[in-house]
Amino acid sequence: MLDKMKLWKSNNTSSNLRDRISTIKEQQVPEHVAIIMDGNGRWAKKRAMPRIAGHHEGMKVVRKITKLANELGVRTLTLYAFSTENWKRPKMEVDYLMKLPEEFLGSFLPELVEENVQVKMMGYRENLPSHTLNALEKAIHDTRDNNGLILNFALNYGSRAEILEAVKNVLNDYKSGIMKDDELNEDVFSSYLMTNGLKDPDLLIRTSGEIRLSNFMLWQLAYTEFWFTDVLWPDFSEEHLVEAIEVFQNRQRRFGGV
Repeated sequence: MLDKMKLWKSNNTSSNLRDRISTIKEQQVPEHVAIIMDGNGRWAKKRAMPRIAGHHEGMKVVRKITKLANELGVRTLTLYAFSTENWKRPKMEVDYLMKLPEEFLGSFLPELVEENVQVKMMGYRENLPSHTLNALEKAIHDTRDNNGLILNFALNYGSRAEILEAVKNVLNDYKSGIMKDDELNEDVFSSYLMTNGLKDPDLLIRTSGEIRLSNFMLWQLAYTEFWFTDVLWPDFSEEHLVEAIEVFQNRQRRFGGV
């Protein structure tokens, strides 16, 4: 009897989630969702496991969240996978994190191709191990003709460095006569950033209870809606993504107006 009750509860929850997904798709879905995937280490620590176990579990979440975002009609999903500051972590942990793209894309790439997902990356390619870069470049190449969801990995990325580099490039173009001083505006400056060609995020999600941006897309998040949750990334489910988008759909976005 207990097993039957559990099965009924599971089926009922699944049915309810499908109904909520259908309702979301009838309304305005955020075109660009950005996620700071936080809490892998704490998830592992709570279970007396090494931190890398949390990163491995978090990789599984990336897979299911990507598939749901694609189903919902999200156009771009940007995932903060590794920051320019994360090199300060223990070498064993960093080495493992650098192996994850190869492991993740090695198994998931055929499905991404089939689901019409296009892989992109923003961040500094220098300092990345060759096996990490090769896995990403292969995924980018193999999905280059896809026109569905853009799965954008922010890897070895830091927003302050990105903005400084953009300023330097603007100055160089001004000095060389490529740009005139009256041509520079927000849209032009945005084209110098790593997100050139992508819409600014509509929704930012951060897991694990931390309420800060951690040097992530500081220019691009100017009018983004934020949604924070105490849930650790390995525990983040399809229902949590649905909840975040439902909250987004119930907010009024004024962009500085009334």
